[in-house]
Amino acid sequence: METNLLIDRNEALKRFRPISENSHKGVQGHALIVGGSYGKIGSVCLSVKACLKSGAGLVTAYVPKCGYEIVQSVVPEVMVLTDDYNEHIITVNHKLNLQAIGFGMGLGTHADTHQAMFHFLKMNKVPLVIDADGLNILSENKEWLEILPKQTILTPHLKELRRLIGDWNFDGEMLEKVQSFSVKYDVVTVVKGAPTLIVYGDTVYQNTTGNQALATAGSGDVLTGIITGLLAQDYTPADAAVLGVYLHGLTSDLAVPETGYHSFIASDILNYLGKAFLTLNA
Repeated sequence: METNLLIDRNEALKRFRPISENSHKGVQGHALIVGGSYGKIGSVCLSVKACLKSGAGLVTAYVPKCGYEIVQSVVPEVMVLTDDYNEHIITVNHKLNLQAIGFGMGLGTHADTHQAMFHFLKMNKVPLVIDADGLNILSENKEWLEILPKQTILTPHLKELRRLIGDWNFDGEMLEKVQSFSVKYDVVTVVKGAPTLIVYGDTVYQNTTGNQALATAGSGDVLTGIITGLLAQDYTPADAAVLGVYLHGLTSDLAVPETGYHSFIASDILNYLGKAFLTLNA
């Protein structure tokens, strides 16, 4: 039985949990953001900042060596681990106790990075969000879908989705293919667009927030950070995706009267995220 739900404030409130008064960083979850390559470290900075600003207690970035000083300088609240290699990631080694991982922003698709992702997926049991080049690598190695943790969140835009599931002729066919894909691999698929759809099993959620201001570089990197941050706080994957997409869209609705559509950039999502959360506390 297929269920279609609109993601509005009521649906967001059903999932939203205020942070308890006696909370501390040790119980708010530790998230790892894996990504970056030479010239694409900014995407990781956006993701880690979004992860922190969505309530995660601790956030670590895992980047190639060329990203070390950039991330440390731009986001002082974040810890940084580096690969041994300078320009792209060739291994993902850590000994952290994690609650969630966001993977793929600015990663690049070097053959070494393909191997790094394969070995990471074989070893990883932590709840996972995959975006950007993580999805592009996955679409070239579809057999790896079988080794993803249950309810992994995938966040493709339409081009990335085509690479993952193949082409379609009309929206209804696309939705059917995404649902079959979601059921087959037990994944939560966030189809970024206007509107953004979230598909998990037979349930399709349609977001009601957001506008054309979000059509800007880095917007998706911020979304992945928000969803990863919620996942680290022990939200279920479907709830983290629904709430994350709702809040991400809402930032642009709150900002546009002040920024206009043209001048809104991904950093503005971060700047208005607090106001978006406050609408749920009101």
